[in-house]
Amino acid sequence: MGKNAVMVDEIPFPSEFMMNTKPLPLMGHGITDIEIHFLQIKFTAIGIYLDPEIVSHLLQWKGKTGAELTENDEFFEAIVNAPVDKFLRVVVIKEIKGSQYGVQLESAIRDRLAEVDKYEEEEEEALEKIVEFFQSKYFKKDSVITYSFPAASATAKISSTIEGKEDSEIEVTNANIVEMIKKWYLGGSRGVSPTTISSLANNLSAELS
Repeated sequence: MGKNAVMVDEIPFPSEFMMNTKPLPLMGHGITDIEIHFLQIKFTAIGIYLDPEIVSHLLQWKGKTGAELTENDEFFEAIVNAPVDKFLRVVVIKEIKGSQYGVQLESAIRDRLAEVDKYEEEEEEALEKIVEFFQSKYFKKDSVITYSFPAASATAKISSTIEGKEDSEIEVTNANIVEMIKKWYLGGSRGVSPTTISSLANNLSAELS
Protein backbone atom coordinates (compact mmCIF):
# COMPACT_ATOMS: atom_id res chain seq x y z
CA MET A 1 0.00 0.00 0.00
CA GLY A 2 3.04 2.20 0.46
CA LYS A 3 2.87 5.89 1.15
CA ASN A 4 -0.69 6.17 -0.08
CA ALA A 5 -2.13 4.32 2.86
CA VAL A 6 -4.39 5.97 5.42
CA MET A 7 -4.07 4.51 8.91
CA VAL A 8 -7.38 3.66 10.55
CA ASP A 9 -6.70 2.55 14.10
CA GLU A 10 -3.25 1.24 13.12
CA ILE A 11 -4.68 -0.60 10.10
CA PRO A 12 -3.57 0.63 6.66
CA PHE A 13 -6.29 1.44 4.13
CA PRO A 14 -5.33 2.29 0.54
CA SER A 15 -6.19 5.92 -0.23
CA GLU A 16 -8.09 4.75 -3.31
CA PHE A 17 -9.55 1.54 -4.68
CA MET A 18 -9.99 0.55 -8.33
CA MET A 19 -13.54 -0.51 -9.18
CA ASN A 20 -14.60 -1.10 -12.78
CA THR A 21 -11.28 0.47 -13.90
CA LYS A 22 -12.12 3.69 -12.05
CA PRO A 23 -10.26 4.87 -8.93
CA LEU A 24 -12.58 5.47 -5.97
CA PRO A 25 -11.03 7.65 -3.24
CA LEU A 26 -11.35 6.83 0.46
CA MET A 27 -14.12 9.24 1.53
CA GLY A 28 -14.70 8.12 5.10
CA HIS A 29 -13.32 5.76 7.71
CA GLY A 30 -13.86 4.72 11.31
CA ILE A 31 -14.37 1.75 13.59
CA THR A 32 -17.10 -0.31 15.23
CA ASP A 33 -16.64 -0.62 18.96
CA ILE A 34 -18.39 -0.99 22.29
CA GLU A 35 -17.58 0.28 25.76
CA ILE A 36 -17.88 -2.14 28.67
CA HIS A 37 -17.04 -0.88 32.18
CA PHE A 38 -15.09 2.07 30.72
CA LEU A 39 -13.09 -0.31 28.54
CA GLN A 40 -13.28 0.25 24.78
CA ILE A 41 -13.42 -2.94 22.75
CA LYS A 42 -12.83 -2.42 19.02
CA PHE A 43 -14.31 -4.86 16.52
CA THR A 44 -13.62 -3.63 12.99
CA ALA A 45 -12.03 -0.77 11.03
CA ILE A 46 -14.06 0.53 8.09
CA GLY A 47 -13.15 2.38 4.89
CA ILE A 48 -15.79 3.88 2.57
CA TYR A 49 -14.74 4.41 -1.06
CA LEU A 50 -17.03 6.47 -3.30
CA ASP A 51 -16.93 7.66 -6.89
CA PRO A 52 -16.10 11.41 -6.67
CA GLU A 53 -19.12 11.98 -8.92
CA ILE A 54 -21.24 11.52 -5.80
CA VAL A 55 -20.68 15.20 -5.03
CA SER A 56 -22.89 16.18 -7.97
CA HIS A 57 -25.78 14.31 -6.29
CA LEU A 58 -25.32 16.15 -2.99
CA LEU A 59 -25.26 19.78 -4.11
CA GLN A 60 -28.28 20.80 -2.04
CA TRP A 61 -26.10 20.35 1.08
CA LYS A 62 -23.33 22.64 -0.19
CA GLY A 63 -22.11 24.95 2.59
CA LYS A 64 -23.22 22.70 5.47
CA THR A 65 -20.61 21.79 8.06
CA GLY A 66 -19.54 18.22 8.76
CA ALA A 67 -21.30 18.39 12.13
CA GLU A 68 -24.56 19.48 10.48
CA LEU A 69 -24.33 16.74 7.87
CA THR A 70 -23.57 14.08 10.49
CA GLU A 71 -27.00 14.78 12.03
CA ASN A 72 -28.82 14.85 8.68
CA ASP A 73 -30.24 11.44 7.75
CA GLU A 74 -31.63 12.75 4.45
CA PHE A 75 -28.06 13.50 3.40
CA PHE A 76 -27.04 9.88 4.04
CA GLU A 77 -30.18 8.63 2.29
CA ALA A 78 -28.97 10.59 -0.77
CA ILE A 79 -25.52 8.94 -0.48
CA VAL A 80 -27.12 5.48 -0.34
CA ASN A 81 -29.33 6.23 -3.36
CA ALA A 82 -26.80 8.10 -5.51
CA PRO A 83 -26.19 6.11 -8.74
CA VAL A 84 -22.40 5.88 -8.33
CA ASP A 85 -19.97 3.05 -7.56
CA LYS A 86 -19.47 2.42 -3.85
CA PHE A 87 -16.99 0.10 -2.15
CA LEU A 88 -16.73 -0.73 1.57
CA ARG A 89 -13.67 -2.35 3.11
CA VAL A 90 -14.05 -3.81 6.61
CA VAL A 91 -10.95 -5.09 8.45
CA VAL A 92 -11.32 -7.25 11.54
CA ILE A 93 -9.62 -5.92 14.70
CA LYS A 94 -11.08 -8.35 17.25
CA GLU A 95 -11.43 -11.87 15.88
CA ILE A 96 -15.02 -13.01 15.40
CA LYS A 97 -16.80 -16.12 14.17
CA GLY A 98 -18.34 -15.63 10.74
CA SER A 99 -21.61 -16.90 12.19
CA GLN A 100 -21.64 -14.06 14.75
CA TYR A 101 -20.93 -11.43 12.11
CA GLY A 102 -23.60 -12.98 9.87
CA VAL A 103 -26.20 -12.84 12.64
CA GLN A 104 -25.40 -9.17 13.35
CA LEU A 105 -25.84 -8.35 9.68
CA GLU A 106 -28.99 -10.47 9.41
CA SER A 107 -30.78 -8.86 12.35
CA ALA A 108 -29.84 -5.32 11.26
CA ILE A 109 -31.10 -5.93 7.71
CA ARG A 110 -34.23 -7.82 8.77
CA ASP A 111 -35.27 -5.14 11.28
CA ARG A 112 -34.83 -2.36 8.75
CA LEU A 113 -36.83 -4.25 6.09
CA ALA A 114 -39.60 -5.17 8.53
CA GLU A 115 -40.00 -1.49 9.48
CA VAL A 116 -40.77 -0.53 5.90
CA ASP A 117 -42.80 -3.66 5.18
CA LYS A 118 -40.36 -5.11 2.67
CA TYR A 119 -39.41 -8.34 4.42
CA GLU A 120 -40.95 -11.03 2.23
CA GLU A 121 -40.01 -14.60 1.31
CA GLU A 122 -37.50 -13.46 -1.36
CA GLU A 123 -35.72 -11.25 1.16
CA GLU A 124 -35.64 -14.03 3.74
CA GLU A 125 -34.08 -16.44 1.23
CA ALA A 126 -31.49 -13.88 0.07
CA LEU A 127 -30.56 -13.11 3.67
CA GLU A 128 -30.23 -16.82 4.49
CA LYS A 129 -27.71 -17.18 1.68
CA ILE A 130 -25.60 -14.34 3.10
CA VAL A 131 -25.74 -15.87 6.59
CA GLU A 132 -24.66 -19.22 5.08
CA PHE A 133 -21.79 -17.49 3.29
CA PHE A 134 -20.42 -16.26 6.64
CA GLN A 135 -21.43 -19.32 8.68
CA SER A 136 -18.33 -21.50 8.37
CA LYS A 137 -15.77 -18.70 8.41
CA TYR A 138 -13.56 -17.59 11.26
CA PHE A 139 -12.34 -14.02 10.94
CA LYS A 140 -8.94 -13.69 12.54
CA LYS A 141 -7.45 -10.24 13.17
CA ASP A 142 -6.71 -8.46 9.86
CA SER A 143 -9.22 -10.56 7.90
CA VAL A 144 -11.00 -8.41 5.30
CA ILE A 145 -14.67 -8.27 4.29
CA THR A 146 -15.56 -6.10 1.30
CA TYR A 147 -18.84 -4.93 -0.20
CA SER A 148 -18.95 -3.69 -3.81
CA PHE A 149 -22.01 -1.79 -5.00
CA PRO A 150 -21.83 -1.05 -8.75
CA ALA A 151 -23.64 2.06 -9.99
CA ALA A 152 -25.16 0.23 -12.93
CA SER A 153 -27.24 -2.31 -10.98
CA ALA A 154 -28.97 -2.83 -7.65
CA THR A 155 -26.67 -5.72 -6.75
CA ALA A 156 -23.82 -6.19 -4.30
CA LYS A 157 -20.78 -8.41 -4.18
CA ILE A 158 -19.56 -9.47 -0.74
CA SER A 159 -16.11 -11.02 -0.48
CA SER A 160 -13.89 -12.23 2.32
CA THR A 161 -10.13 -12.56 2.61
CA ILE A 162 -8.79 -14.64 5.49
CA GLU A 163 -5.12 -15.51 5.87
CA GLY A 164 -4.44 -19.10 4.84
CA LYS A 165 -7.86 -19.53 3.19
CA GLU A 166 -9.03 -19.09 -0.36
CA ASP A 167 -10.84 -15.82 -1.02
CA SER A 168 -14.57 -16.30 -1.43
CA GLU A 169 -17.42 -14.13 -2.62
CA ILE A 170 -21.18 -14.06 -3.01
CA GLU A 171 -23.39 -11.91 -5.21
CA VAL A 172 -26.55 -10.41 -3.72
CA THR A 173 -29.23 -9.69 -6.29
CA ASN A 174 -32.18 -8.76 -4.07
CA ALA A 175 -32.43 -4.96 -4.35
CA ASN A 176 -34.11 -4.52 -0.95
CA ILE A 177 -31.34 -6.43 0.83
CA VAL A 178 -28.66 -4.51 -1.07
CA GLU A 179 -30.23 -1.18 -0.05
CA MET A 180 -30.31 -2.16 3.63
CA ILE A 181 -26.70 -3.41 3.62
CA LYS A 182 -25.73 0.06 2.34
CA LYS A 183 -27.83 1.63 5.08
CA TRP A 184 -26.22 -0.56 7.75
CA TYR A 185 -22.87 1.05 6.95
CA LEU A 186 -23.94 4.39 5.44
CA GLY A 187 -27.22 5.04 7.25
CA GLY A 188 -26.54 8.26 9.13
CA SER A 189 -27.68 8.20 12.76
CA ARG A 190 -28.50 4.48 12.47
CA GLY A 191 -25.25 3.48 10.78
CA VAL A 192 -23.28 0.76 12.54
CA SER A 193 -20.25 3.06 13.04
CA PRO A 194 -20.79 6.67 14.22
CA THR A 195 -17.09 7.48 13.70
CA THR A 196 -17.34 6.44 10.03
CA ILE A 197 -20.53 8.48 9.52
CA SER A 198 -18.90 11.57 11.03
CA SER A 199 -15.72 11.12 8.94
CA LEU A 200 -17.80 10.74 5.76
CA ALA A 201 -19.82 13.86 6.61
CA ASN A 202 -16.67 15.94 7.27
CA ASN A 203 -14.93 14.83 4.08
CA LEU A 204 -17.99 15.34 1.89
CA SER A 205 -18.62 18.74 3.48
CA ALA A 206 -15.08 19.71 2.42
CA GLU A 207 -15.64 18.30 -1.09
CA LEU A 208 -18.90 20.24 -1.41
CA SER A 209 -17.34 23.52 -0.43
